[in-house]
Amino acid sequence: MNTDVFPDPNPCRVLGVLDDGAASLSATARAQLRAADRVIGGARTLALLEAEIRPDAERLDLTGKLSAVPGWVSEAREAGRKVVVLATGDPLCHGIAGFLAARLCVQAIEVLPNVSTLQLACARLKLVWQDARILSIHAKDAGEWQVGAPPSHGLHALAQALRAHDRLLVLTSPENTPARIARLLLAEGQGEDFRMAVAERLLQPDERVRADLAPAEVAEAPPQAFADPNVVLLWRVCPRPNPVRFGLADRDYRQRQPDKGLITRQEVRAVSLARLQLRADSRVWDIGAGSGSVGLEAARLCPQGHVWAIEKNEADITIARANRDAFGVSNHTLVHGRAPEGLEAWPDPDAIFIGGSGGELSSLIALGLRRLRPGGHLVMNFVTLENLAVATQALKAMEATDAIDWDVLQLQAARSRPILDMHRMAAENPVWIVCARKEAA
Repeated sequence: MNTDVFPDPNPCRVLGVLDDGAASLSATARAQLRAADRVIGGARTLALLEAEIRPDAERLDLTGKLSAVPGWVSEAREAGRKVVVLATGDPLCHGIAGFLAARLCVQAIEVLPNVSTLQLACARLKLVWQDARILSIHAKDAGEWQVGAPPSHGLHALAQALRAHDRLLVLTSPENTPARIARLLLAEGQGEDFRMAVAERLLQPDERVRADLAPAEVAEAPPQAFADPNVVLLWRVCPRPNPVRFGLADRDYRQRQPDKGLITRQEVRAVSLARLQLRADSRVWDIGAGSGSVGLEAARLCPQGHVWAIEKNEADITIARANRDAFGVSNHTLVHGRAPEGLEAWPDPDAIFIGGSGGELSSLIALGLRRLRPGGHLVMNFVTLENLAVATQALKAMEATDAIDWDVLQLQAARSRPILDMHRMAAENPVWIVCARKEAA
């Protein structure tokens, strides 16, 4: 993008500021600040730079009023007034500059960045950061992390990133503290996999950097143990797992004993997952989860997505939970309940798998196709003729009013079994895989 073709004569200057105030500003940034007619910033940042702001300049505190800032900027520019927005560190790294660029003409802003506080923390620890994952949990307080929490939770992205990266740099908040991060690590079974550092009040007289902390130690720290503002650095000290994502063997899953077939067999699971047409960010419903095998493999195939699973049998819920813990996925919400109860609270899915229906098959098909996003896929597994007939009749009835196409696949695998010093083929029970696709909008 060429932003120099028509340079704006009076852009809004977005200045990166650090906690040593005016000392952190370049000569150019200081001159822009001193010339400003309107200065917008958080209360703390405005106070830091009070001596550099003209006495007659207007000061606007954006605390709790972020949505009003684009209007404040436009109003000043339309009046021909010079406007400056103060941001922390690099305004384009989880800062306000990206917010403004998305709401104003790109040429309307000029960014004068500073060093990010995360970069400063890495410098203090001599920690290489070019391959680190940067995250901000400086958001509305969502409470403590609970295993299986949905994407709406403020710590969901962090829980996901821990599985995929070896170094993480985290912008915290007064609520989402280092201790809360440490408790997330422990809840996800990764307390031994990472070490932590906390950098507090960088560039202030009482700056403190505590390195090489154990998450178990930090998790027990009282709320006042770490001064605010702070940032957290995490680095892996155990090799990151590299699990198989697709086609796991049946024996890799815990199952109800004696075996009653409450697991989707490997061959059927592989074809069913293929027919779901999953993407990295797919949202998936797993109805009648059983041991959880389909939903858990779907979660691994959708690292930026999420799986919502429901199972009515309490014994199977316990088994599915144990499988989830063993497979180490953080994007899988497991609910004990009887579908369709509770599904109205789930977000519209890109893919739905029905492995068990609890006698509600027709209503689940109707609900699923109504809620399925355009271009999405519904996949069902049946071992009885009766359920196959219900499903095909329901889909045939919906063809006239719903933009869907569907088909049926019968899959029957045979596996080798030893017989004396030789092997024979033993047939598995046939399974019908019924697939429906909702046409794209």
